[in-house]
Amino acid sequence: MIERKFTNQKIKELQVRSYILSQLMRIGCSKIEIKRTPLGERIVVYTSRPGLIVGRKGENISRLTNALKSRFKMENPQIEVGEIENPDLDPYSVADKITYTLEKFGPKRFKFIGYDSLSKIMKAGAMGAEIVIGGAGVPGARAKSWRFSAGYLKKSGDVSDNQILKAQTVAKLKRATVGIKVSIMPPDLKLPDRIEFKEADMKVEVVEEIPKEEKKEKKTKKENKTTKERKPARKPRKKEEK
Repeated sequence: MIERKFTNQKIKELQVRSYILSQLMRIGCSKIEIKRTPLGERIVVYTSRPGLIVGRKGENISRLTNALKSRFKMENPQIEVGEIENPDLDPYSVADKITYTLEKFGPKRFKFIGYDSLSKIMKAGAMGAEIVIGGAGVPGARAKSWRFSAGYLKKSGDVSDNQILKAQTVAKLKRATVGIKVSIMPPDLKLPDRIEFKEADMKVEVVEEIPKEEKKEKKTKKENKTTKERKPARKPRKKEEK
């Protein structure tokens, strides 16, 4: 019974996240956190443009609270808006900027948009990043994709699945749609294959250098002592003639 209760609770949280993202994705929603409090569910929406999510006199917030109460039967949902400190390191905000520029100015300058957003990500301090823009809306005879990458980026293993920040959006153009994928390797990521060398505390004794003249004098004194200490060799006795 307890396991069913936890699974139903997690499924409900996923449904709430997907619904809020579907309603606010065009405005620029990055991520959503759901916390349970004694007063009710506290939902924090992180974005780089908090004014658009709040709306005029809080219209969007009130509409979302009414929808959560009616659709998901929440008693007292409290929606809060959190601002992202560095939007250039957030893949959702970067992908949202690219979609906005493509929809407003068209796909003719998509290369400049890709390289410009990539340089901003690397200047923000990311270890590596990759932007893929592809689809039938990209200028050309056929549908193709362009990849813009810089730095070091993991593409396999647990690091790429769980620790690399990823986002995916779609820009709806006049000709066709364009898919945008953004992957960012944050600067504070600790890699398992990274080796750090620590400096050992070595005590170094400073020895005073003796000048060459003093060394020569000491050598000569030692040689004189050795010659004085040596005893003269005994002469062999002559055999007496019979």
